[in-house]
Amino acid sequence: MPSRLALRPFTRRSATRFVARPTYTPQTPTCLRLTARRTITSDEKPLPEAEKGQSGPNEEQLGHVLQRDEKAQANAPKVMQDDKSTSSPKGSRPYSTSARRRAELTVGPETTSVQGYGEGQGHIFGLPSLPLPSGLHMKHRYDPVVTQVTKLIMQDGKLSVAQRNMAMILERLRTAGPPTANPRRPLLPGAPPTSHLPLNPILYLTLAIDSVAPLMRIRSEKGAAGGGAALQLPVPLSVRQRRRTAVQWILDAVSKRRSAGSGRTMFAHKLADELISIVEGKSGVWERRNMIHKVAVNARANLGVRIRRR
Repeated sequence: MPSRLALRPFTRRSATRFVARPTYTPQTPTCLRLTARRTITSDEKPLPEAEKGQSGPNEEQLGHVLQRDEKAQANAPKVMQDDKSTSSPKGSRPYSTSARRRAELTVGPETTSVQGYGEGQGHIFGLPSLPLPSGLHMKHRYDPVVTQVTKLIMQDGKLSVAQRNMAMILERLRTAGPPTANPRRPLLPGAPPTSHLPLNPILYLTLAIDSVAPLMRIRSEKGAAGGGAALQLPVPLSVRQRRRTAVQWILDAVSKRRSAGSGRTMFAHKLADELISIVEGKSGVWERRNMIHKVAVNARANLGVRIRRR
């Protein structure tokens, strides 16, 4: 294409001359250029024919499509127009447009068979035996002592924080060295050797709490002793009440211990160290338990006093 001429005034000698400027012709990028592709015709290489006796994936649906579309019937191949099998029997369809139907699975309470399947089929794992044991319940999947202590150390309703602290306490008991037993303050009868306790931190925790748990508490009756004096009466405690009292004593001792570090592991490590000192007989919780038992033994005579209720 010849370059176009552009008029440009030239006033040096009061004359006008023509200056030719080349114009820019845009070019198509290489990535957008259409290249001729080689096509295979029937003369060069014949297309493979389908094997006899086999049908394509959607061949069964072609008959119904052709029945609904007249234009498709006119443009259909001659083979399909001559084929009489394109018409399906009335009242049935060889395909379904809905989602796959699910088989109704009904499980009986006393059998492991599922309707539509054989014995033991229809499920990946075996069905549990009924009634379910209490250990399979989600709310009772932990040890009762671990659950009770976790609820007692919880603050402001933050259960996740208490569970994290309990996990660190058990880890501290497991990784700490074996405690040294004190013959003056023995643990519960039947307890394993102290060198075996780190192998089972839950047993370690349970043994430390139950060893210092009081058997009874002191209840004061005002004015029962006469002259306005209070009368002390021993009251036995249940297992949960004993453990609750012991954990409260341990938490009081932990609050008085010197801090050994900082961060969110400080409380858990202090509580674990207090449990270790209980097993070794060095904690002040032992003195508190002995004092309660001593007062309860002395107050046994007050159980026969008849208290008058107003």
